[in-house]
Amino acid sequence: MEWKDYYAAHTTDAESAVKNIKSGDRVVVGHCVGEPGFLLDAMVANAENYTDVEIVHMVAMGKASYCLPEMAPHFRHNALFVGGPTRAAVKEGRGDFTPCFFSQVPSFFRTTMPVDVALVQVTPPDENGMCSLGLSSDYTMAAIETAKTVIAQVNERLPFTQGDVLVKVTDIDVFVPHTEEIKELAPPKIGPVEEAIGKHVASLVNDEDTLQLGIGAIPDAVLLFLKDKKDLGIHSEMFSDGVLELVKAGVVTNAKKNIHPGKFVVTFLMGTRNLYDFVDNNPDVYMAPVDYVNDPFVIAQNDNLVAINSCVEVDLMGQVASETIGYTQISGTGGQVDFIRGASRSKGGRAIVAMPSTVKGKSSKIVPLLAEGAAVTTGRCDVDYVVTEYGVAALRGRTLRDRARALIEIAHPDFRDELKAVFEERFHTAY
Repeated sequence: MEWKDYYAAHTTDAESAVKNIKSGDRVVVGHCVGEPGFLLDAMVANAENYTDVEIVHMVAMGKASYCLPEMAPHFRHNALFVGGPTRAAVKEGRGDFTPCFFSQVPSFFRTTMPVDVALVQVTPPDENGMCSLGLSSDYTMAAIETAKTVIAQVNERLPFTQGDVLVKVTDIDVFVPHTEEIKELAPPKIGPVEEAIGKHVASLVNDEDTLQLGIGAIPDAVLLFLKDKKDLGIHSEMFSDGVLELVKAGVVTNAKKNIHPGKFVVTFLMGTRNLYDFVDNNPDVYMAPVDYVNDPFVIAQNDNLVAINSCVEVDLMGQVASETIGYTQISGTGGQVDFIRGASRSKGGRAIVAMPSTVKGKSSKIVPLLAEGAAVTTGRCDVDYVVTEYGVAALRGRTLRDRARALIEIAHPDFRDELKAVFEERFHTAY
C-alpha cells in the first residue's frame, strides 16, 4: 500500500481516535509543546467510558484536565516531571511521581513501563511519507516505537525539524488532522539579580565552549554577557529564543564541537514562534531522543562542555535540591544530573548551578541543611560551581569546611552571620 493510501485509510476524527484508549491502559503523552492538546481534550470528553487510565508524561503545557478532582475515577496521572497544571494532583494524592533522570525515560517504556497508547503531535507527511515530531523527540520517539497504538494529531503549524525525529506514516496507527498554534513561552523578565548572576556565570565560559542551557531568566541573562565570545556550540536538552541573538551575531557557530560539528544538538524545544520558524527545515538543528542527547557519555565527547542549571537551595555541604520544597514535589530531576555528570567527564568541562541568593529576599537559598523532606537532586560529590549574584563558589575537590566557607561568601549578606554561626558550631573552629 502506498503511504498516501495508508494515511487516508487511517485518518479519522478525534472522538473516534480516542476510542482506541481502553480502561486500564497506560497512555504516554508527547512532551511539552509537542503535547497534542486537541487529542487530550477529546480523551477527557470521553472520560465516562474509562476507568483507571494512567496518563504518563513530563512537562504539561496544556490544561491537564485529567488531573482535576472529578476525573479521579477515570484517570490517574503518573508524572515524570511535575509542572504547574499537575502539581496539585500529585500533592493531593490523586497522581503519582516517578523519580528519574530524563535520559532514563525511554528505557522505562521498553522495560518497567510498557506503553499501551501514545498520544503525539506530528507534522503533515513530506513527499517521502515521513512525519516530523517537530519540537519533541526526547521520550516521544520511544513512546511511538514501543506503544501498541499510536494516535497522532497532525498539525500544519508544527515545524518540520530534522535528525532522529522523523517517523514513517506506516508507524502511526491513527491520524487526526487538526491545525492550531503551537504554545509559546514569552521571554522571561531579567532583573538586576539575574543580570548579576548571568555576568558571573559568563565569566566561567570561554571561546569555543559547548553549552547546555535551560530556560528562564538566568540562562537568558547568561546569554547577554556572551556577546564577546567566539565559536560557541550548543549540545543541550533544549534551547530557547535567547540563543538566536548569539546565532545572528556569529557567536554561536557550533564549529568547534567534537561531535556533530556545525549543528545544534537538542532533544526538545520551547519558545516563541521566532524559535519555531528558525528550526523549521533547518539542517543545522539536529534533534534526537533524550537517551542519546542526555547520555553523559555522549555529552562528555564534547570538550569544554559547560552545563548551566538552577536549583531551589544548596546546603553547606554542597548538596543541591532542585525539584522539591520540603516534602512537596514541584518539578523533577530532568536533565540536570545527566549534564552535570557529562560535564564532569568532558575534557575541560564545567558544571554550574546558578540561583538567586534568596527567595524574594525573605529567606536564604544557601542553607545549613536542606529542608526536611527535600530530595537531593545533585549530590555533593557531583557539584562543581555554585553561582549567586554575589559571586562564584568552586566546590569540586574541596573539603566540607572549605566549601562551606565558599558558599557563605556568596550567600546574601543578611544571612551570612547566621551561616557563620552554624559553620563554627559544625566545624569547631572560628570562621
